[in-house]
Amino acid sequence: MAKERAFNFINGTWSWPAGAAKLTSHNPADHKEIICIFPDSPESAVDLAVQAAKAAYPAWKRMPAPARAKIIRRAGEIMLRKKNALGALVTRECGKPLKEGLGDVQEAVDMAELAAGEGRRLYGETTPSELPNKLCMTFREPVGVCGLITPWNFPIAIPAWKGLHALICGNTIILKPAEDTPMCAVEFVRALEEAGIPAGVVNLVLGTGETTGRALTKHRDIALISFTGSTETGRHVAQTCGASGKRVSLECGGKNAQIVLADADLELAIEGVLWGAFGTAGQRCTATSRLIVEAPVFDEIVERLIKEAKRLKLGPGLKKGTDVGPLVNETQLKRVLRYIEAGKGEGAELLCGGKRATGKDVAAGWFVEPTIFAGVTRSMRIYQEEIFGPVLSVLKVKDAAEAVEALNDSAYGLSSSIYTKNVNAAFAAVKDIEAGIIYVNGPTIGAEVHLPFGGVKQSGNGHREAGKTGIDIFTEWKTVYLDYSGKLQKAQIDNS
Repeated sequence: MAKERAFNFINGTWSWPAGAAKLTSHNPADHKEIICIFPDSPESAVDLAVQAAKAAYPAWKRMPAPARAKIIRRAGEIMLRKKNALGALVTRECGKPLKEGLGDVQEAVDMAELAAGEGRRLYGETTPSELPNKLCMTFREPVGVCGLITPWNFPIAIPAWKGLHALICGNTIILKPAEDTPMCAVEFVRALEEAGIPAGVVNLVLGTGETTGRALTKHRDIALISFTGSTETGRHVAQTCGASGKRVSLECGGKNAQIVLADADLELAIEGVLWGAFGTAGQRCTATSRLIVEAPVFDEIVERLIKEAKRLKLGPGLKKGTDVGPLVNETQLKRVLRYIEAGKGEGAELLCGGKRATGKDVAAGWFVEPTIFAGVTRSMRIYQEEIFGPVLSVLKVKDAAEAVEALNDSAYGLSSSIYTKNVNAAFAAVKDIEAGIIYVNGPTIGAEVHLPFGGVKQSGNGHREAGKTGIDIFTEWKTVYLDYSGKLQKAQIDNS
């Protein structure tokens, strides 16, 4: 059976770039299954996409925002109509269980609804002038051509988070998805194409970060790069963009922690950490990687957590009853196993898991058992470094103050969580935790599209995605002074 080919989408046409090497996307639950063949787009293909976006920009910018919104809304309706097929594709290409794959698509649908709504807002401000018969106002304008570099773990949702906000503001875009999930990006763009997006407004270039991504970040005619990925890669993106004066938005890594105080609902807390640590096989930037437990309930939490973790069913995401899918590729599998060995080597106590999973359902995929360490200290690598896999480190603390201190002992600050019935303790933690996202009595994962998403410290560079703040990076402010006095009025002069 011939394998499906994924093509670039440039100026309204699907095509394979001349001279591009062939790459393959595999099912991580069965690496023998090829999802598609796709190109490693060279710099010349990126340039064609940028020129198409540049040419389409003036007309798209002039189109009224409510008219742009109609196209975005239709794209959301198309994705909703195809939700089951798209969800299954997400599962096949990135490995997450089907219920999570369907959730990925629903996020994109929700974002289309949110972004389309901004077409009736995109608010500016009016303000009084310090001088008589003078009007002051501000409004938003698009930035221009935007390059979007997206990861594999939310292969439809994150292109929607970035792309739909960029489009509603009047920008044109070039999307470069992760090489693990090109077909998901193709289907996202197909929805926009079917919705009637004008040629050149949305462009797709497939390929590796080293070839295609690098060409995108270096291109002189791109005004902005929006990147989601590792902190290390984010630094390189920022350096490249800084050299040419591009705007850059970074959504990077996390080392997220859940606190459990002694008065918490322990059953709820255990459910939360199981989902936060092992959902998506721990492959979320918001995944729970550290569990910080107050001493009086530490032993009970650990005992119950081990029992529940061992009950989780590993397997292909399309198989009914699967709780935990595979890691995305062999490279990630080896990385996670190295961190597990590092944890053991530093003296942490391995409580469960700790190895590649075996058995009929998982033999052909990149599966690692849900892994829990105790006896962890704050200096250990498994406590400090992002692993991006199903590995949880459990730390005992004496009280709430030490718990918050331990949570903040990290180079990252993306998501966090505290379980307690004490409202005073909850609000004190909310005030003192150094993170962009805080959940009270909920896991560290589960962001909603109408709220700002992003972190502090090395988790990003201060910008936020989603919510109404998601349009900030994709717009420039224009300030207008309208003087109808009929005479020269001198502002910023002492007229007293």
